[in-house]
Amino acid sequence: MLRLTNLSKTYRTGDKALNDVSFEVHKGQIIGLIGPSGAGKSTLIRCINRLVEPTGGEVRLGEVNLVTLGKSDLRRQRRRIGMIFQEYALVERLSVMENVLSGRLGYVPFWRSWLRRFEGHDIQRAYELLDRVGLLQHADKRADALSGGQRQRVGIARALMQDPDLLLVDEPTASLDPKTSRQIMRLLTEICSERGLPAIVNIHDVPLAQHFMQRIIGLRAGTVVFDGVAEALDETVLTEIYGAEDWNALRPETPAEPARAPVEVPA
Repeated sequence: MLRLTNLSKTYRTGDKALNDVSFEVHKGQIIGLIGPSGAGKSTLIRCINRLVEPTGGEVRLGEVNLVTLGKSDLRRQRRRIGMIFQEYALVERLSVMENVLSGRLGYVPFWRSWLRRFEGHDIQRAYELLDRVGLLQHADKRADALSGGQRQRVGIARALMQDPDLLLVDEPTASLDPKTSRQIMRLLTEICSERGLPAIVNIHDVPLAQHFMQRIIGLRAGTVVFDGVAEALDETVLTEIYGAEDWNALRPETPAEPARAPVEVPA
């Protein structure tokens, strides 16, 4: 379980990006993090694994408070947190297989990582994950030869190579067309469901979040202003998060998806 308690981030300029953010993420929960630009969504994602250093509060993954860890202990704990980036963060000149195997770098000695030498079971695992994300036939292709949707699938496979306890996903569909965005979101939710893997997905597309996420957390000016099931995102709530707009007119009709399992949201 992930527990955030009064998590805060204030920059040297005095700007407060996060203001006493508290919530829990339980096993298998998939949370959509929404809010306007500048609300603190990406900062929140990055404070969890300390790519951005919090200025207050706690981030507990299981019993470990990540905020207090030194560099070596933090490196070990980061193995437990898979990260999927908006801009993919692949090494373009390397093959798809090599990029996926880089998810094991936190587990191998430095000389193996330098020479990119991996154990046979890691290589077999990488092939299995590439098959799961639909890229097995592209294993030897360079990353820069892939489409945006394919690159994001490589990023998903790489994160899963860590065998993580938590998945952090930062705007996975921002650079993708609508059809590919739905395919990526469907893949993410299916994989998390299969593995009982909790995930926090920073997503700017509200209808996509409503369609695929079990639970939604809305941020405004670094503060949680909504935490509930996707079905509760009515016009009043969206106005509180984003400001006034004709939200019903902006809500597109979408084809039916398999029903999501019900989820309990902590009070």
